[in-house]
Amino acid sequence: MTLRVGLGVDAHAFADGVPLVLGGVSIDHPRGLAGHSDGDVIAHALLDAILGAAGLADIGALFPSSDPQWHGSSSLDLLTHAYRDVRKLGFELVNADCVLIGEQPRLAPHRLSMRAALAGALGVDPERIAVRATTTDRLGFTGRGEGLAAQAVALVETVA
Repeated sequence: MTLRVGLGVDAHAFADGVPLVLGGVSIDHPRGLAGHSDGDVIAHALLDAILGAAGLADIGALFPSSDPQWHGSSSLDLLTHAYRDVRKLGFELVNADCVLIGEQPRLAPHRLSMRAALAGALGVDPERIAVRATTTDRLGFTGRGEGLAAQAVALVETVA
């Protein structure tokens, strides 16, 4: 068995007139995140972490914003699609840790739903996915409420 780790980072600005989707869950919030897809920074960071662990390119290479096919896509669909490529290379997710960075919205009421949604997109047990949050104590673009960021780390192993 070989273990490999990957790191993913994503950030999007808030935008009016779009729904807020985080960790695959729609959240009641006055603004959503601008993006070519649904702007789900948690799913995007996780996707990049898994791709990195498998030694593949990033989310932009697989789903370029210049390709209209992916416009408005669910980030969970992108995650499922990318994970199929990772599985074809002989890797399986061991676990992942995702952290949302921002002042609002509060993540606690949605944490279990997010874990279930992300795990469902990957076809793994929700116990393999951690979803957490932190603030920047009002520092930077996330602290000023201009957008959200996320980081994720993923551990994969080779499967026989």
